[in-house]
Amino acid sequence: MLRQGPIPAFIHGAIEYAAAAVLIGAPFVLHFHSGTAKAVSIIAGVLVLIIAASTAMSTGLIKSIPVATHVVLDFLLVALLIASPFVFGFSGDGTATAFFIVLGVVHLLVTIATRFIRDKPAGEPRRARPSAPRP
Repeated sequence: MLRQGPIPAFIHGAIEYAAAAVLIGAPFVLHFHSGTAKAVSIIAGVLVLIIAASTAMSTGLIKSIPVATHVVLDFLLVALLIASPFVFGFSGDGTATAFFIVLGVVHLLVTIATRFIRDKPAGEPRRARPSAPRP
C-alpha cells in the first residue's frame, strides 16, 4: 500500500504543519466571502494539525496514528478539500473554491510522491517483531 516516492516522510510531515497553518490563516488573508468556507478551512486546518502531530512519523509528537492510517486520512482529506465548495455550498465564492481545489490537488500530489517507508541498506536483515512474553 505504501509506495516509495521521492519526498521523504519528514518533509511530508513538515508540509502538513505548513498546510495546517495555511488552512487556518487563508480565510483571513484571502478574505473568503462565505462564512461556511471560513469555518471549513479552519476546521480542516485544525484536523490536519492534529493528524500530523499524532502520526507515528519523525514529525509526529504523540505517534499514536499508524502511518498507513495517516495515508488513508490524507486521501480522505484530499477528497474533502476538493469536494468542499460543492458539498458545503460555497462554490459561488471563487477565491475559496479555487483555494480548496488547488490545495486538495497539491496535497494529493504530495501524498502520492511521499516515501513513507524508510529505505533499508542492502543486505540488512528485516527485524522480527518482538513476540509476546510467554506465561
